[in-house]
Amino acid sequence: MQKKQPNMNLGAAVLFIIFSLLFFVLLFRFISIQITGEAAGQNLAAKAHQKYMKEMKIEAKRGTIYDRKGEVVAEDGVSYTLVAILDKSMTTNPNKPQHVVDPEMTARKLAKYIDLSEDEIYKRLTVKGKFQVEFGKAGRDLSYQTKKKIEELKLPGITFRREMKRFYPNGIFASHVVGFVEKEEDKKGNVKSVGKIGIEKALNSELTGKAGSVRFESDSWGILLPDGKEKIKPAKNGDDVYLTIDKKIQTFLEDALSKVDKEYNPAKIIAIVADPKTGEILAMGQRPTFNPETREGLGKSWYNEVVENAIEPGSTMKIFTLAAAIQENVFNPNEWYKSGSYRVTKNSPVIRDHNGSGWGTITYLEGIQRSSNVAVAKIVNEKLGFEKFREYLTKFGFDKPTGIDLPNEVTGKIKYDWPIEKITTAYGQGTTVTPIQLIQAAIAIANDGKMLKPHVIDKIVDSQTGKVIRETKPEVTGTPISKETAKKVRDILGTVVSSPKGTGYNRYNIKGYEVAGKTGTANIPGPNGKYLRGSNDYLFSFLGMAPKDNPELIMYVAVQQPEVGTYADGYKPVSKIFNTVMKSSLQYLNIKPVQQEKAVANLVPDVTGLSVEKATKILQAKGFDIVLTGKGKTIEAQLPSGNTTILEGEKIILKTEGDVTVPDMTGWSRRDVMKFAKIGGLQLNITGSGYVVNQKPNPGVFLKKGEYLIVHLEPPEKQTNNVIDQQSDEQNAVKD
Repeated sequence: MQKKQPNMNLGAAVLFIIFSLLFFVLLFRFISIQITGEAAGQNLAAKAHQKYMKEMKIEAKRGTIYDRKGEVVAEDGVSYTLVAILDKSMTTNPNKPQHVVDPEMTARKLAKYIDLSEDEIYKRLTVKGKFQVEFGKAGRDLSYQTKKKIEELKLPGITFRREMKRFYPNGIFASHVVGFVEKEEDKKGNVKSVGKIGIEKALNSELTGKAGSVRFESDSWGILLPDGKEKIKPAKNGDDVYLTIDKKIQTFLEDALSKVDKEYNPAKIIAIVADPKTGEILAMGQRPTFNPETREGLGKSWYNEVVENAIEPGSTMKIFTLAAAIQENVFNPNEWYKSGSYRVTKNSPVIRDHNGSGWGTITYLEGIQRSSNVAVAKIVNEKLGFEKFREYLTKFGFDKPTGIDLPNEVTGKIKYDWPIEKITTAYGQGTTVTPIQLIQAAIAIANDGKMLKPHVIDKIVDSQTGKVIRETKPEVTGTPISKETAKKVRDILGTVVSSPKGTGYNRYNIKGYEVAGKTGTANIPGPNGKYLRGSNDYLFSFLGMAPKDNPELIMYVAVQQPEVGTYADGYKPVSKIFNTVMKSSLQYLNIKPVQQEKAVANLVPDVTGLSVEKATKILQAKGFDIVLTGKGKTIEAQLPSGNTTILEGEKIILKTEGDVTVPDMTGWSRRDVMKFAKIGGLQLNITGSGYVVNQKPNPGVFLKKGEYLIVHLEPPEKQTNNVIDQQSDEQNAVKD
């Protein structure tokens, strides 16, 4: 025992020394931390502050999109997503369960408020191993009213997640102009609303605000301390956008598009309404389209056809060929030419008029009215010149984008290498343009020669201060023609609608308003590059403006492959859109109808025995509408006969020697048809009433005395849109 004592003392001494050293190390460390406030290079005060400081995100509101008058088109609002908690561990107090206790009862009650069957809800509530479940589309975007009703059921485990949602209160409404947004998650896990097409995409950065935050001191459980400090960084809401779109006019357009789409089932419809004095787009729509809130229909219609797709314009292109010829002083409306067919060079394909045979020898004015390809070909090739015409294509902006404030604008392709391509470009075949390029070019015709850049954004406004950040002013993009030329073009385009010879006669006439415009029928290329040859395989269109002398509105409508009876009926769906929307819009804008002047009665001179040239000059000078038939050079007979009093503009049938040539009688009255049959000694068979829509034989055929002429007539209201006058009282009420 005596030997162990020294060893124990030695061990105790070693332990004492070790613990003493540890004590001094800890004391030194404590004093060091107290003095420096740091440990392991970390500021302890900051770390403690960080631990007990909590931060919550303040979500920014996306900017609102308005129409030109401040009507909401797209806005952010609160929606709720239904969530069911399934995990039993969430319940700590059996008397107050925090999870779904009775799935069967819960499913039965929820089925009354969401669009999901009771069985499907039950399946979701009984999934094994899930902490919580949602209910897909049926449980998303719930309104506050629906949320409140479900909360009143006091169903255990049923809760809601609050979210911001983009609302489009007008449904299908300029959908490709406005666009839509989708929720996307970035690399940091933050969910943001991102614009996908239209203005939502083009102005995504302006519409997207900046999120704010609130930081506060809390205890270890995250509860706000009574004397805790708060630091708030307010959210910056997105800017508001005002469009040039007019809600009323856009609604007129959407309604007309829907009716025609349902009645004619076309492959595609494109329509635009613009103010030619400012370049503002007042309405823009298409079919197929989609609902920006539900995305229904989006799979068929991603592209904005007005700016993202080029088309062959057809005869609407003749507007600009005519304008170039008048500007260069090479168009004589009273000059005669032979219609029917034309060859540019010896080796070029034959160019034919759309009826195949033409209308004999007619004036260039009548050629424009009848949309003669031969007239346009001769003007470009023999009078204007290919190089000069090409210059005007550039002046009218057809070889570059318009710069409209919508995304993904494309431009067409001008085919101008070979003589035949130069000719076909003049009447709208082969070369492609976009509908918005047509609108921009037509603004020059309507706006006294000044071409304006089209736009859909009126202004951008700070949503919190009301300050205007950006405002769009009218921008002149060129002056391709003079004021005088523009007026002459409008006057001629007016006769396309007002003259019985015009392709727009009894089709685009609007009671009380003078319309100037041009019809178009374009071929459609097939998948093999060749044109489709079906009876309805065309793009039927009309580019018009009103009132003619001082246009307030310009409108383009195109309908592709509508289900109509014959090729000749292709104008019907187009006119139903144009006439309805144009008239309703003019009345809404309080554009007063013109007073119709009384027709002047004139005494018909006797021109029998005179030469064709002399007789036509005499009658044209008095304002008569002349129809010449026969093969000879001297007038053999006339109806009405000489020294008869008739109204100005009434047809006078002049017959030369030989068999009569059947004219194009489209739009003729019964009285004029009877005059022609009488002077030619023909057997006449008339069906229907109103004006001629079909005839046999076709124009250009020679008939001998005693042969049959068959015509079918329809009233104007049946040929156009019979709802126009029915809506008159309603539109007057809107106007007042």
